[in-house]
Amino acid sequence: MSQQSRKFSGLWKIVAWDEADFQGQRQEFASECYDIASCGFNNVGSARVESGTWVGFEHPGFQGQQFVLESGSYPSWEAWSGNNAYHVQRMTSFRPISCANHRESKMTIFEQENFLGSKGELSEDCPSLKALGWKSNEVGSLRVHSGAWVCSQFPGYRGFQYVVESDHHGGEYKHFRELGSHAQTFQVQSVRRIHH
Repeated sequence: MSQQSRKFSGLWKIVAWDEADFQGQRQEFASECYDIASCGFNNVGSARVESGTWVGFEHPGFQGQQFVLESGSYPSWEAWSGNNAYHVQRMTSFRPISCANHRESKMTIFEQENFLGSKGELSEDCPSLKALGWKSNEVGSLRVHSGAWVCSQFPGYRGFQYVVESDHHGGEYKHFRELGSHAQTFQVQSVRRIHH
């Protein structure tokens, strides 16, 4: 067992099936899966998160559209993809979110890239940054001081999702392209904390 596997052992568990409705080949994971094909799956058809919070990805190597997988059952791809800007029927890699802590989440958003321009401090969920007083539909850069967050393209946690964490990138996201391989815009209009 690797040091990373020991770190996550017992805290995170996800069960994946290669077909919808918890049918077909089944495998349990307590740590990241870089490529589901290495486990004999072409795709994850359904999943159940038994402990921890996970982020799933459309493509191998933690690339493409991101999906937050919190405790519960996901009988088909619609269950994890339904709120996104476009519906993705594939999830081929996933990893646990180790810094998810609802009580101690803090993030600073900036108007421009490289932490320049106006800034705003967040420590609570925000379904609409504009309603909170943010003057733009965009966030140029952000710094996650603690915890893990989901940034969404549109108000109400809709559209493309970007998971940002204090223990990835040193918590610093200087440009929208650092939000994920599928990021094509600075547009972020709602944010929420991720927790176990």
